[in-house]
Amino acid sequence: MDTENGAAEPVHPHGDERRSHHSDRFKAELIARLNRIEGQIRGIKGMIERDTYCDHVLNQISAAQAALNGVGKLLLAGHMRSCVAERIREGDLDVIDELLATMNKLLR
Repeated sequence: MDTENGAAEPVHPHGDERRSHHSDRFKAELIARLNRIEGQIRGIKGMIERDTYCDHVLNQISAAQAALNGVGKLLLAGHMRSCVAERIREGDLDVIDELLATMNKLLR
């Protein structure tokens, strides 16, 4: 399936599209966190444009990375509680290898 910008959406190897099914509240929390991170990134860009002392910029980068890691942890927990649990209940144990690969990427 193509998205509005023409990029193909990822398709599961078995041919069926995978979609999350998180609550509106959970999605709103993730989006709020990402909006704050987006603001942090704009702030960092502004600091660089204003020639802010490097140590201060690096501290803000560290804070933004920590905030993004927090979003990742929250999403991973939700993924495990919903998507992964559901697929295991359905007998799809391939999800375990998929989860391990994802966790390896997150822990880089």
